[in-house]
Amino acid sequence: MNKTVNINLAGIFFHIDEDAYLKLQRYIQAIKRSFTDSQGRDEIIADIEARIAELFSEKIKDERQVIGTKEVDEVIEVMGQPEDYRLDEEIFEDEPKSSYQRTPKSKQLFRDTSNSYVGGVSSGLSHYLGIDPIWLRIAWILFTVFSSGAFILIYIAFWIFVPEAKSTADYLAMKGEAVNISNIEKKIKEGFNDVADKVKDVDYQKYSDKVKSGSTSFFDALGDVLLVILKIFVKFIGVLLILVSGITLISLFISLFTVGTFGFIETPFTEYIDVVNHPNVPLWLVSLLTLFAVGIPFFFLFILGLKIVINNLKSIGTPAKLALLAVWILSVIGLAIVGIRQATQEAYDAEVIEDSRNLYLQSSDTLHIKMVGNNRYVRNLYHRNDFKIKRDQNDNKVIVIQDIEVFIKENREDSIPKIMIRRNAEGSSYDEAKERAAAIKYDYDIKGNTLLLNGYAITDYVNKYNDQEVEIILSIPEGMTIFADDNTSGYNNSWKYNDYLTIDGKEEKYLKLIDGKFTCQDCPKDEWKYNEWEDNNNTDDETNLKIDEDGVQIKINSDDEDANLKIDEDGVQIKSEEVDIKIDENGIKIKTDN
Repeated sequence: MNKTVNINLAGIFFHIDEDAYLKLQRYIQAIKRSFTDSQGRDEIIADIEARIAELFSEKIKDERQVIGTKEVDEVIEVMGQPEDYRLDEEIFEDEPKSSYQRTPKSKQLFRDTSNSYVGGVSSGLSHYLGIDPIWLRIAWILFTVFSSGAFILIYIAFWIFVPEAKSTADYLAMKGEAVNISNIEKKIKEGFNDVADKVKDVDYQKYSDKVKSGSTSFFDALGDVLLVILKIFVKFIGVLLILVSGITLISLFISLFTVGTFGFIETPFTEYIDVVNHPNVPLWLVSLLTLFAVGIPFFFLFILGLKIVINNLKSIGTPAKLALLAVWILSVIGLAIVGIRQATQEAYDAEVIEDSRNLYLQSSDTLHIKMVGNNRYVRNLYHRNDFKIKRDQNDNKVIVIQDIEVFIKENREDSIPKIMIRRNAEGSSYDEAKERAAAIKYDYDIKGNTLLLNGYAITDYVNKYNDQEVEIILSIPEGMTIFADDNTSGYNNSWKYNDYLTIDGKEEKYLKLIDGKFTCQDCPKDEWKYNEWEDNNNTDDETNLKIDEDGVQIKINSDDEDANLKIDEDGVQIKSEEVDIKIDENGIKIKTDN
């Protein structure tokens, strides 16, 4: 039967065997004698006892377990013997340092308040993860912004549940260093040496001035905070440059290996790109020039971002920089040449006009206008300014154009309706543009009183696409009625210029040409337009009504006097021989002869 002793070690009670207690007591006394002349002796001893208590706590399974000699030997093996260390390095600096067995220690998570701005969470995580604390602080800021403040709760949780590193053993465990006598002594001595160095470096005159002005320390602290904020901002800019330039470079490489391969691999997009590639420059060459012209500046931005983030980044060297600059200049020049050649293809435009053809209808007839399609080329009839590539009945590639527009004007030469087809195109020269315009194939047909207009035109694939369009000009005699099908709404001209008339949304209505204007024959009577006014025969002879683009004018004739009423954009004006009344935005103005 062995006698047990209750001991208090660093505030923790243990049941220990008497033999083990005596061995532990001799061990601690030996350590105390080793640190007789050391700075911070009491703090070193306290940290060593705390570490021993921690090791004992890890070994006991329950409160009634007794610590024996075996456990004490294991603790001494971890902590090391006092005689294994050279405590006074200045006296024994020529003697070789003895080695001892170090027990590897995994890192523990603590809050490092000695290097903190708020709660030491980021600094503690930096030790645990091996990351610069500034990146963690930037991450906290970004996560907080993008999560609408939710990450503040996570930070507070770390602040509450992660313990603060207070003792020397905690700082050693936080950094993953073995918590033994040597490291504890080293850590405490480093703290004393830092304090001593700071005391030696103190400018006492400077600090005496600070004592005289208490606000100086405040502004120094404020300057440090602003400096940290600036450092974080600069690092954020570096990260942003890396992300933007990296994504751009990746996109350019993807484009090079997709669009650039269209010249070698047949794809559905190849023919569409080729049909507008007038300079006939290979797509892979254009993609490569674009990669260099755009990618090289972004590559330098990527390097700049890395230099901002990584302080000791190695330079790529002056020869590499000059070589990239030369390649960039050549690429820009190459793209400029391709762009100029492409732009010259639109330098000239020409038109080919087909002679007017009579529609052999009387002016008293009604002309029906309708657009027709072709399932081979066009299924949905609507006006569009681009093109499609289809196959004709001989399986040859053709360009399908839907830029078709119908213009209507009055025929003042005779009483026969006429049709004229005008084809337009662009080119690098007038002759080329005219040849491309003449190559446009467009058809129409007349069945009875119905004019069937194709809602598309075609041209051979070799002619390429260069803004080809077709204009259909209908000349309508006075008194003739037209009826436009609803499918013509996207093709009808909607602007009034050069004597051209406009249906103005009156498809599916019977419109009669009277005095150079269309009059709706089947519109409701209350559907008026300012350009459709006629003389009002229902008024008496003493009232004249005139409505035009300038406004409304009413002239009243009576036996006593004449009066004029005018309503326009300037306001309302009533004028007679005796009085002149004007109402506008400035108020009411009355002027009389008296």
